[in-house]
Amino acid sequence: MPLEIVTIPCLSDNYAYAVQDTETGEVAVIDAPEAAPILRTLSFRGWGLNMVLLTHHHPDHVQDLDLLTRAVEVPVVGARADAHRLPELALAVGDGDAFALGVQTIHVHDAAGHTTGHVAYHFPDAHALFTGDSLMVMGCGRLFEGDAKTMWDTLSRFMELPPETRIYSGHEYTLANARFALTIEPDNPALIERVKRIEAARKRGDDTMGPTLEEEMATNPFLRASRPEVKAALGMEGAEDWEVFAEIRRRKDAF
Repeated sequence: MPLEIVTIPCLSDNYAYAVQDTETGEVAVIDAPEAAPILRTLSFRGWGLNMVLLTHHHPDHVQDLDLLTRAVEVPVVGARADAHRLPELALAVGDGDAFALGVQTIHVHDAAGHTTGHVAYHFPDAHALFTGDSLMVMGCGRLFEGDAKTMWDTLSRFMELPPETRIYSGHEYTLANARFALTIEPDNPALIERVKRIEAARKRGDDTMGPTLEEEMATNPFLRASRPEVKAALGMEGAEDWEVFAEIRRRKDAF
């Protein structure tokens, strides 16, 4: 594989990621919720650190950046639109920008909705998308700063990526998200089977990160707002796709 990906549990339910370009050995960490488990992971694997990528400004994604970069002085990459409320950035990026980790090209995607300055990082050669709190595995982030139309636009652009793209999000919310999904599509056979697999994984203590975009589009209700069967289930056959998404988000907020 061109990219080795390690999921690092932090805080109560956050994830950071350490990713290594296997050709050059260069390493990036995505988000910095908690320095100690990140540093332990790097030490255990004998990895250095070459950069830190930030998805958005919320404290549970950036609060230990100072501790991390004091231990290992490396450049920090984050959203240009959020530079005023992020720690100091060595590289400020926006939608359509690209930069390198070793021989891996990283594409930046605007991921507004959860926050207005949110970005996601796509490693196309490795088929990996790091989405922070925008697209979640089996869900999506709450709309703290953006609105439903903005988030739907973000998710719609993600759905244009190759179906084999794997999703790595910022929290272990998958089981709760899956159980909510059953309230929207209780008769979706792909969803019913997936919920069983998620329940088994969590019972074993495994994380649920890295499903394909194809699987998400078949089971994640927030990616299925345009589907006629979902609109019918909600009694919204004539509604715009983003309006259906908004109703699903409203229901999840009250779930």
